[in-house]
Order: sequence, then structure tokens, then C-alpha cells
Amino acid sequence: MHVLLIEDDALVASGIQAGLAVYDFVVDHVSSMSEARSAMDTVSSDVVILDRGLPDGDGMLLLEEWRRAGVDTPVLILTARDAVSDRIEGLHVGADDYLVKPFDLDELVARLQALLRRAAGRSRALVEHGPLCLDPVSREVSVAGLPVSLSRRELVLLEAFLQAPRSVLTAGQLKDSLYGMSEEVESNALNVHIHHLRRKLGSRVIETVRGLGYRLGKPSAVEVPRRHGAGRA
Repeated sequence: MHVLLIEDDALVASGIQAGLAVYDFVVDHVSSMSEARSAMDTVSSDVVILDRGLPDGDGMLLLEEWRRAGVDTPVLILTARDAVSDRIEGLHVGADDYLVKPFDLDELVARLQALLRRAAGRSRALVEHGPLCLDPVSREVSVAGLPVSLSRRELVLLEAFLQAPRSVLTAGQLKDSLYGMSEEVESNALNVHIHHLRRKLGSRVIETVRGLGYRLGKPSAVEVPRRHGAGRA
């Protein structure tokens, strides 16, 4: 999943990026409102972490601007302002959650996962699609109770499809889920990861929608593995 982190404190941003990487979040960091506007136009983010005290203005103004423009990406405000009035203001402007610094990284991860779960219309932490099950916390995948070994990229790609089970996702959206803005991406990288998912989970588990992109296949397309996997690659 792709996170846009808007934070002007380099040390805080570095810690967040390192911590979220453990949970396979792809994080792009910007440090100002102007950079955030550009990033939002460039990359498809699943969730935004927004600091209020930015060098070129109050992050709340940026959030209000996005909401007026119809941007509905979930936003978590991360700030040192802990007054109840500040929290109420943030929620009224359009924030989906509010976390006060200093914070516990595990709580931040849990709140981000909750925002993604709500955005996908799910009430449970486990993501299920027929016999396929993904645990966002342990980062484990199983089919009919049998573990399936996926590489980190394959797991992130599968999670992107499971978050939007019947939506058509463009190649650009999927690449944003897999890579940061600064990463060099080989032209066939996405096709390779999709091929591996099909080989491990069933040839029809990912459908190609010609001219548009890809979408998750029906639950019946998931094939039960013949033998146990041996952990993640």
C-alpha cells in the first residue's frame, strides 16, 4: 500500500518510513504543502499522513483544499497539537483520524490499517477472498488454511487487489502500490509479479481488462495449493 507522508521534520519522517517499511508500506515523503500538491497529482496514494506545521502553511488548509476538490483519500493528521479543539477542527475539515506526537509506531500502523479497512468497506482485519486469506498484521497468506509463500512485492500487489476486489486497477496505480516515486522500475516488472501471483494462486486469480488494467478474479478462481509453502521469499 502506498503512503504519502507530509512531514517537515526529517528525523520523524525517517523513523516513520523505516517503521512502515516493516509492514510493506511504500512511503513517499514530502516536507511542504507545495511538494504535497505535486505528489498528489503524480502518484496514487492509498492513505496520507499529514503534519499540520509545515514550512509553507498549516496542513489543515491543504486538507480542506483537497476535500473541496473531491479528493477522498483517507488522511491521518499527525501533529503535536493536542487540544480537543484542534482534533475537532481536523475531523470537521475532513480528516479521517488524528494522532498526537509523540506517538507509538505500532499505534500508527494499526490506525493506518484501520483506515484502509474502512476505505475498502471491511469490518475485520483479515482480508478474505473465497479460500484466500491475508493477514495484514502478520503479513501471511494462506489458501484453504495452507500457507502460500509470496515475495514482498507479490504480497503488496495482492493486497492492492484485495483492497479493491472488483475495481479495475491501472498499471500506474499498481506500480504506485509497489514502488516509491524515486525508484527505478523495469518496464516488465509489473507483468512479472502478476505472472508469479497467477502461478501460485491460480491462472485466473488476476484478470486482464484489455486497454484498462487488471482486477481481482472471482473467489472461485483461487486454486488450493497441493502442498504446504515454506514461508515468505
